[in-house]
Amino acid sequence: MDISAITALAPVIPVLTIERPADGVPLARALVKGGLPVLEITLRTRTAMEALEAIAKEVPDAVVGAGTVLVAAQVEQIQRLGAKFAVSPGSTPDLVTATKAAGLPFLPGVQTVSEAMLLAEQGYRVLKFFPAAPAGGLAWLKAVGAPLAGLRFCPTGGIGADTAQAYLALHNVTCVGGSWVAPAAAVDAKDWSQIERLAAAASNYKRS
Repeated sequence: MDISAITALAPVIPVLTIERPADGVPLARALVKGGLPVLEITLRTRTAMEALEAIAKEVPDAVVGAGTVLVAAQVEQIQRLGAKFAVSPGSTPDLVTATKAAGLPFLPGVQTVSEAMLLAEQGYRVLKFFPAAPAGGLAWLKAVGAPLAGLRFCPTGGIGADTAQAYLALHNVTCVGGSWVAPAAAVDAKDWSQIERLAAAASNYKRS
């Protein structure tokens, strides 16, 4: 699948920062069971790679990707561990080259129109808008809808259950990313049923 197909699978991509490797598989199973199969495992913890590999091996219905990919050297590693896509808060020429060479779907982050235009020149049609809320949120996405008519966005950063549906109602939003479907307190308590319920609610959000 390319990144367009991946982002079309569900209205919400859970953004997961996993502190304990043992939490990865049951967390992923709860989210997938709730209807959110596309998972972004952020590379912000020492255990992220281990958790990503375990999910890729043990949760076959998950489409697991790596987030916070910052350097080209990480691309080969995450792909070897089973990542089906990569996400970055921004983009660099080296990351674009590495993901294209690996054939790994890539969701690069943008915050400005110029950044979006540069990536569009390189063939990207789906971009991460990050950090969405601080960078202009709904107003920014509405403003760029006409001039960047060929692009669609996955806004991430500062989005919660109270605002997700408003983002998804925009014609240029394909999905949203967020961590509210896997709150830290629920993960710490291993309350997988609560996470499944939150995922089920999020999976029912409507897209334009």
